[in-house]
Amino acid sequence: MGNMMEILDTSLRDGAQGEGITFSVRDKLAVAEALDELGVSFIEAGNPGSNPKDMEFFRLAPGLRLGNAKLCAFGSTCKKGSAPAEDPRIASLLEAGTEALVIFGKSWDLHVTGVLRVSLEENIAMIAGTVAFLKERGRLVIFDAEHFFDGFAAGREYALSTVKAALEAGADRIVLCDTNGGAFPDAVAEGVRAVKALAGGDAAGGGRTPIIGIHAHNDSGLAIANSLAAVREGCGHVQGTLAGFGERCGNTCLASLIPSLELKLGIRCLPEGRLPRISALTRRVAEIANVSISDDMPYIGAHAFSHKAGMHADGILKARQSFEHIDPAAVGNDRRFLMSEVGGRSAIAERVKRIEPAVTKDHPVTAALAGKIKSLEAEGWAFEGADASFELMVRRELGRYRPLFRIEAYRVVSEHPTGESIACSHAWVKVLVEGQNEIAAAEGEGPVNALDGALRRALTRFYPDLQLVRLDDYKVRVIDGKEATAAKVRVLIESTDGRRRWSTVGVSADIIEASRAALVDSIEYKLIGDIERRFKPYL
Repeated sequence: MGNMMEILDTSLRDGAQGEGITFSVRDKLAVAEALDELGVSFIEAGNPGSNPKDMEFFRLAPGLRLGNAKLCAFGSTCKKGSAPAEDPRIASLLEAGTEALVIFGKSWDLHVTGVLRVSLEENIAMIAGTVAFLKERGRLVIFDAEHFFDGFAAGREYALSTVKAALEAGADRIVLCDTNGGAFPDAVAEGVRAVKALAGGDAAGGGRTPIIGIHAHNDSGLAIANSLAAVREGCGHVQGTLAGFGERCGNTCLASLIPSLELKLGIRCLPEGRLPRISALTRRVAEIANVSISDDMPYIGAHAFSHKAGMHADGILKARQSFEHIDPAAVGNDRRFLMSEVGGRSAIAERVKRIEPAVTKDHPVTAALAGKIKSLEAEGWAFEGADASFELMVRRELGRYRPLFRIEAYRVVSEHPTGESIACSHAWVKVLVEGQNEIAAAEGEGPVNALDGALRRALTRFYPDLQLVRLDDYKVRVIDGKEATAAKVRVLIESTDGRRRWSTVGVSADIIEASRAALVDSIEYKLIGDIERRFKPYL
């Protein structure tokens, strides 16, 4: 393909239809800024005719000063029985003031007669009339052929006639939609070929031929595969959502598709130098939407370049491509070596080098750590999900560790009153910091919450930055259920200070003691990191 692939992100429209996702106007503005920073071609920002919030967004949008993306307002063809010039929904699209508009029309006869309840001929007239009306007013018009692949399978002549109507009315883009998410790649490829032939053979937009695009949903787990099939047939426009969220099972995940197009097929989707920012910007959009990025998401997930087996770690260190399909840095991600009893000395040495570059896999420290990991994992510890605890163990083995505080004593009491009173827990802690004792107490919704509050309250006088730290996740795993209530438990804690995330682990037959160990590691890891950034080296 000679032209750059067009990417339309619909996180603010189709993505907002995902379960549990609600954007405020401020959220929508922030997402638009992130998408523009990434460098997508179009941002489908909402339907101004459907709700006041979207219209308010479009009123404020000129203040965004976007440098890469064109905003699109989204809406349907005119209502049955009315002309576009008389339809208030069409008027609201024009009032949104965007250079580009996305208009959807029915391409499946079942929807035309059974849902829209108009004749097949009237539906064609509605498509043609709406597109022509908006083109006469100087807008770039993207026509979404809704349910195209279902319609193509049921009766290809009518599905193609809807596309032909939009083409002849002057549509700038023809987007073929797998709205139900049930199509397979071979069916998508066949549909694209048929539309290419109808449009003159060049789906990428050469000459005056409109660019053909693909809009896929993931109900069969094939959204990315279907989008790739369409691109391989020559489509020059792809729609999806950056983090993959959307109605039902979601839309094509652009954070997975874009790297495949750029790095595997050599098709440029973003401006030069933007691809390495895709991990951070996808996480920013997900954070605004209040959704989690799956750890095993391709390219940008935390597990995407994680290596646990010793053979894999050794291979990676000798030849990166032996167990990695791309360089993690190309998408702004990092390689991770997971510490476990099967990890091998090469992986351990690579992690230790972050603190002491001179360490090799044959170094005595590496051998000692390998032995400790095997011994501790036999007792129920697990470090592959607790990088911060492992780093503290490395520092101890290197002699590069000095405790920044010590818990002299602590007590946790839980109350379970009868009646309507709410159960609560109280914690008391006494710490020693550089020869000074500090005592603090806190109340919490549970014993761990209370202990966390008391410990941080005692330490904040000495380390004010601890006010920024919060627990992001807390997991408990019973190690050996056969021991019943006497079984050991493993506690994993994920913490954040708003900039970084880290995980720690504690193991004990006492869940409070296991939690205390993980909490202490979390706080020490944060404090040591802060000290090292200010005063290098630390010890």
